[in-house]
Amino acid sequence: MIQTDIKQLSTKDLVERIKEEKGALAKLKLNHAVSPIENPAKITYSRKTVARLQTELRVREIADAKK
Repeated sequence: MIQTDIKQLSTKDLVERIKEEKGALAKLKLNHAVSPIENPAKITYSRKTVARLQTELRVREIADAKK
C-alpha cells in the first residue's frame, strides 16, 4: 500500500485496515512455518505495510493531542 493511499484513509478505516493486515501477516507467517511459501518477500512487504499504517495512525494521534 502506497503512503498516499494510506493518508487518504479515514482514521476508522485505518484502524480496520491495521487489523486486516495484522491478520494477513499472521497467516503468512503460519503458512511459511508449516511449508515454505513461494515468495517469502511477501512477509516483509506485509510487515512494512503494517508499520506504515501504524505510523500514520500515530501521526494522527499526535496531531489530535496538539489541538
